[in-house]
Amino acid sequence: MTFDVLIIGGGLVGASLAAALKPSGLSVALVEAQPMMHGHAGSAPDQDWDSRIYAISPGNADFLKDSGAWQRMDMRRVQQVEQMRVFGDEGAELDFSAYQVGAPELTFILENRLLLEALWQGLQQQENLTLLHPARCAELTWHDDAALLQLEDGRELKAKLIVGADGRDSWVRRQAGIIEPPTLYQQHGVVANFTVEKPHRGTAFQWFQPDGILALLPLPQQMVSMVWSVSPERSDDLLQLAHEELCAQVASASQHTLGALQLVTPPAAFPLRLLNLPHLVKPRLALVGDAAHNVHPLAGQGVNLGFRDARQLAQVLLEPGPQQDCGDIHLLRRYERARKEDILSMQLTTDALKKLFNNDNPLLRSARNFGLFATNRIAPLKKMLARHALN
Repeated sequence: MTFDVLIIGGGLVGASLAAALKPSGLSVALVEAQPMMHGHAGSAPDQDWDSRIYAISPGNADFLKDSGAWQRMDMRRVQQVEQMRVFGDEGAELDFSAYQVGAPELTFILENRLLLEALWQGLQQQENLTLLHPARCAELTWHDDAALLQLEDGRELKAKLIVGADGRDSWVRRQAGIIEPPTLYQQHGVVANFTVEKPHRGTAFQWFQPDGILALLPLPQQMVSMVWSVSPERSDDLLQLAHEELCAQVASASQHTLGALQLVTPPAAFPLRLLNLPHLVKPRLALVGDAAHNVHPLAGQGVNLGFRDARQLAQVLLEPGPQQDCGDIHLLRRYERARKEDILSMQLTTDALKKLFNNDNPLLRSARNFGLFATNRIAPLKKMLARHALN
């Protein structure tokens, strides 16, 4: 089988890219190792909640509307964030609101499964797309005019362009010889969902503490999603706590802002790391999403960076005429150049904040809390930060 574009990895970013290429006139294939749902995106409102929760920026919501995926979701399971409150460890506070920047919301909080179902529902009807799932990759070889993918079941797929959208431990990246060791943060992200006693009023909360960073993101039905970045030892301790004790510790660390908590999804943890690649492209290859970069989750921007990759790559592939070779390195470098600044600025910001706050140096403690306090007083700076989050 021969295609113009072969996307390996059918998660949120790979699926969104496939959907964005619908009007391109290119023949596209999507290979996914897991069997994907043919189900309904309109999940029942009382269906079990997914512990993988993402913050989707308004700019990326617009991108997802273009392919129809956004409209297929059950909006009763999507929460708009209208305000953000960030607390330092010595009483300093930074507040953002959508109202201050003239936007209806700062971001949307939703479940991975909800959006993935909505995307795949659209992909089933896409005429220029071949879906291969479950399908496991065996070998990838590169040639001047095309790349050749061998599947474990013996099928061979040929394409002018391979897109690696297969996550942080990307097989495609290794096959392309891009070996860049990630920087480990010596932190784990502990995630869980809770119901809360006091209404969150569409507010996202974040507490920077010397021993970790705690975020509570609002969900519908008086629920919140937690991401608590802590040392691996503390992470192990949290996972082993009785549920009531975990709720008590999260309530205490969040200064009882939302009252008593009750666990909805059991806690899980994953190691945090930084991955900064020298190149996102090679001849006949482009990397997107977590295959292309990893960032600290304290700004909730990992999947947003991935969607902006998909937006940019689709834009580059939609521009040229049909005679243009979509795997040509000069074309792909346009995608790489357009993405470098956004990725690097997000990595530098999250990395600097993590190092600034997870630090016992008393001078740094004063500086970081003064920084929060000062930023909260400077309206143009706050507006600039909030606007960046909207993209």
